[in-house]
Amino acid sequence: MNNETRHDWSIDEIEGIYNLPFPELIFRAQSVHRENHDNEKIQGCQLLSIKTGGCPEDCGYCPQSAHYDTGVEREKLMSVSDTLDAARNAKESGATRFCMGAAWRDVPDGEQFEQVVEMVKGVRGLGLEACCTLGMLREDQAEKLAEAGLTAYNHNLDTSPEFYGDIISTRVYDERLNTLQNVRKAGVTVCSGGIIGMGESASDRYGLLLQLANQNPHPESVPINQLVKVEGTPLEDESDLDVFDFVRMIATARILMPKSLVRLSAGRMDLADEAQALCFIAGANSIFMGDKLLTTPNPESDRDRNLLDKLGMELFQEPVTRTAKAT
Repeated sequence: MNNETRHDWSIDEIEGIYNLPFPELIFRAQSVHRENHDNEKIQGCQLLSIKTGGCPEDCGYCPQSAHYDTGVEREKLMSVSDTLDAARNAKESGATRFCMGAAWRDVPDGEQFEQVVEMVKGVRGLGLEACCTLGMLREDQAEKLAEAGLTAYNHNLDTSPEFYGDIISTRVYDERLNTLQNVRKAGVTVCSGGIIGMGESASDRYGLLLQLANQNPHPESVPINQLVKVEGTPLEDESDLDVFDFVRMIATARILMPKSLVRLSAGRMDLADEAQALCFIAGANSIFMGDKLLTTPNPESDRDRNLLDKLGMELFQEPVTRTAKAT
């Protein structure tokens, strides 16, 4: 079995890996995982919505879109002090990465952006990795966040280029890719993954993985999300995802991107402990902690600790992603 890091995968190769007999797929994924990571540890992350609701984008899965009536109230940008209080609490809960999300289409210049820069400096000052997801980002903005010490920037591709227009009409796929390029140029690590269970075909899942796995370098962080169906969004009545498809997605991502952190992200509330354990065996080595992921429910920290205890696993005690720029 060849475990070299590649950036020239074909769609046929990805389809072949994804559809391997399940025991063989898990064996290959676990073999790659053990070769590149500590298989008994995972990273704890916490995601805070620092500016909620009112987003002008029409992403069909998102309760924060201004296009849909989901009951999510608009809230202005949080203060730096409140954000850092939340970061301290996250650290006490065992998180080593703190991610700040704002419901913007583009990152605004001026006072709000300067406030986020101060948040990044403060989070890094606490000894945590700092991640932001703020929408589309220009190169000069990425550079300023890098200078503040930003560890990672999250900007998910969501799905394949072919299916993207069925989910979002207010921006195009290349705008997503351009933001990732701007992040990479600034020396900030890339966090980018997608969502499955939105009605996409298996080919769309292969296409998403192709876009991620052929980036050079690979995204250092690859969140795999299961759709959280929210009343009021266009995808509220989507069919439930088969848990084995979710595990196959994680295992294939692990094989394609051996050194990346594969993050078990949204949708964990719908996964039994046994399913989450399968995800860890398949190569997931990060979870989001806390009772919310932006505005959707997430398992509480006690449940996570109990599960890890049962599995004989533990959280990393120190940050695991090095920033490209000195802080």
